[in-house]
Amino acid sequence: MPSHAPDQLDPLARERAHLTASRAALRAMRADVEALDLRDVAANWVNAEALHHQVSERIKALADLADTPLFFGRLDYLHAPGAAIAEGAAGELPAAGGGSTDTFYIGRRHVHDADGDPMVIDWRAPVSQPFYQASKKAPMDIGLRRRFGYTGGELTAYEDERLSDPSEGEQTSKLLQSEIERPRVGPMRDIVATIQPEQDEIVRQGIGGTICVQGAPGTGKTAVGLHRVAYLLYAHRERLARSGTLVIGPNRSFLHYIEQVLPALGELQVAQATVEDLVTRPSLGAVARGADSADAARVKGDARLAEVLRRALRSYVTRPTEPCVVVRGSRRWRVPAYELEEIVEELLTRDIRYGAAREALPRRIAHTVLVRMEQAGEAPDDRVQDSVARNPAVKAAVKAIWPPVDPAKLVLRLLSDADFLAEHADGVLDADEQKTVLWAKPARGVKSAKWSPADLVLIDEAADLIERTPSLGHVVLDEAQDLSPMQYRAVGRRCSTGSATVLGDIAQGTTPWATASWEEALIHLGKEGAGIEELTQGFRVPREVIAYASRLLPAIAPGLSEATSIREAAGDFSVRAVDPAELDAAVIAACHEALRHEGSIGLIAADARVPALAQALDAAGLPRLTPGEETSAESRLTLVPATLAKGLEYDYVVLDEPAAVVDGEPDERTGLRRLYVALTRAVSGLTVIHGAPLPERLAA
Repeated sequence: MPSHAPDQLDPLARERAHLTASRAALRAMRADVEALDLRDVAANWVNAEALHHQVSERIKALADLADTPLFFGRLDYLHAPGAAIAEGAAGELPAAGGGSTDTFYIGRRHVHDADGDPMVIDWRAPVSQPFYQASKKAPMDIGLRRRFGYTGGELTAYEDERLSDPSEGEQTSKLLQSEIERPRVGPMRDIVATIQPEQDEIVRQGIGGTICVQGAPGTGKTAVGLHRVAYLLYAHRERLARSGTLVIGPNRSFLHYIEQVLPALGELQVAQATVEDLVTRPSLGAVARGADSADAARVKGDARLAEVLRRALRSYVTRPTEPCVVVRGSRRWRVPAYELEEIVEELLTRDIRYGAAREALPRRIAHTVLVRMEQAGEAPDDRVQDSVARNPAVKAAVKAIWPPVDPAKLVLRLLSDADFLAEHADGVLDADEQKTVLWAKPARGVKSAKWSPADLVLIDEAADLIERTPSLGHVVLDEAQDLSPMQYRAVGRRCSTGSATVLGDIAQGTTPWATASWEEALIHLGKEGAGIEELTQGFRVPREVIAYASRLLPAIAPGLSEATSIREAAGDFSVRAVDPAELDAAVIAACHEALRHEGSIGLIAADARVPALAQALDAAGLPRLTPGEETSAESRLTLVPATLAKGLEYDYVVLDEPAAVVDGEPDERTGLRRLYVALTRAVSGLTVIHGAPLPERLAA
C-alpha cells in the first residue's frame, strides 16, 4: 500500500484507510469509557457495583478483535435514507465517517468518530437491511453493494454488485462463497457477513410472537437463532434487560461450541443452559444420578404425567371436618366446618397454583371472621384481618387443610408407592405404563434417590404446580426435535409471558420420545399457533453429501422436503467397503487422508466403537480431541460419539461403520435418524468406511 493518501483511483487503499480510521475511532470510544470517573456517582454501594459492572461490560463489548473484520460490507444508496429510518437505527445518523450521506459501512457493531458521526453501522440497524435483502429484482434503492474479503483482520479484496444498473446481470458472489466455505477451526463463528435473505427475514421478525424454524442440515438454523437473539437485544434492549434471554442447547459440548457467537457480536449478557440445567434443583436434592430405560423415559416424558402430578398434589388438600375458633381478647369467633369447606372448594375450583391457594386460605378465613365482627357491631380494618390471618388457630387450620408439599417428595412418592400412583393415574396411564415408571427399589429419601433426567422434569412440573416459574423475555430452544412433551412444558414455563425461537429438524429427532410434528411440540410448549418457517437451502453440507443422506428421509421423516445445497465437493465424498478385520486400519488411513486438508476433522462413530477407535488413534500417534475441545494447529481431529454429533460441524468427516450407528439405538427409526445426523456434519468432505453391509436405504 503506497504511503501517500489514497485517491479515487485506488479504491482498495481508500477502503483500507477507512478501516484504519474506524479502528482508531473504536479505540477512542473504548478509551472514553475507560476514562469515566465513577466516584460519587452512585447513591449507594449496590448501585455503584451495578454501574461498575455495566461499564466493565461496555468496555468488553468495545474490544477490537484483531482477527475479526470491523466491517464486511458497504452500501451506496441512490438517495439518502429518510430521517425516520435513521432515527430507527438506535440514533445512528445517515452518514459514514466523513463520506457522502448515501454511503454506509456495515459491520458487527456501531462505531462513530469524535464528532459522533457513524463510521460503521451495526448490521442490525434498519439502514443495513438491504445488505441482506436487496437484489437485482428488488434493489431497495441501492446503487452499489460491496463485499469485502479479509485475511485475519486485514482487508484484502472487494467485490461489487451494481443492483440498480440494468446492464449488469445477476451474479454469484465469490467472496460470499469463499466465506461460507472457509475452514472451520475452533468454536462456531457468526455468519453476520453471509446471512441470506430467507435467514434475515427470520432474524428480524418482531419480539411479539414465537417462531419455529424447521431447518435441514447445514441451513444455518442455529446461527439464525443466535443472530435473532442479537437482533432482539438491539431492537428491544431495555425490555430484554429487565426480563432476560436464554439459549437452551442439547448438551454442554454444543453450548461450548456456540458460546463465542454472541460475544463476537457484542452481546455478553445472554445465559446458556441445557434443559437438565434448568430442572436440576440441588437445594431439593434433585440431581440426576441415574438413568431410565427407553420405555420408562418415554412414559415419564408424556404430557399425561402433568395430569397425574396435578391430581397427586391436590390429594394433599383435606376437607375440613372441624370448625376454626379464633380467640381475640374476650371474644371467640367461630367459622364452622361447612364454611371452611366452601372456601376450600372455591379455591380448588379456581384451579390456581397450590402455593397461591395455600397463601390465600388464611386471608379468606380471616375475611369470614371479619364479617362476623362487623355483624357484631365492630369496625375491624386491614390490620385486624392480617392479625387474624396470623392467629395460631387459623395457622393450625391451614396446615391441616392445605399442608405444604415438597415437589421432590411428591414425585418420590409417586414413583415409589404403587397404590398412590394407581390412585392418581387411574384413567390416565394403563397398568403396564404405571409398572414401567415405578422404581423397582424405592429410595429411602430425596437425597439418596437415583433421579433420572426425566424425573427432574417431573419435579420441575410439580414445583410449578406449587409456585409459578419466573418467565424470561425470550428463549432460544435449539435441537428442539429431541425434547419430550414434558421437557417442552419445562421450557415453556420459562417463556410463558415472553416469546421463543424454536430451532430443529424433525428428521434429526433421535430420542424415542421425540414429538411427531412441530404443531404438536408447540402445543406442549404453550405456543400453539406460532409460525413455522422452513429452511431448505443448505450452505454447509456439500450437495453430494446431502443427497446421499437424504436417501434416509422417506424412512425417518416422510413429510419433509428434501434439502438442497449451494455447495459442491467434487472428489471429497466417498463410501468405502472394507474387510471387517481391516476396519480400524481403514478408518485410521482415512483420518490421515483427511488431515492432509486444511481445517477440522471429525471421526464420528457409534458410541460402542469409540473406545476401540481411541486406542487405534493412540497407537497410530494421532492426537485426538473430545467434542467441545478447541482445535489447534497441532490437534485438529476430534473423536465424536454419534450421540454427541448433533449440532456440530467439521470440515472433513470420517464416518465409521454406519450399521453400528443404527444398531446403537433402541429402534430402527431412531437409529436411521442418528445416522442421518452423522452423515450431515461435513462441510467440505465425507468418507464413509464400513465393514458390515450398509443400511438398506443407503445401499440402494
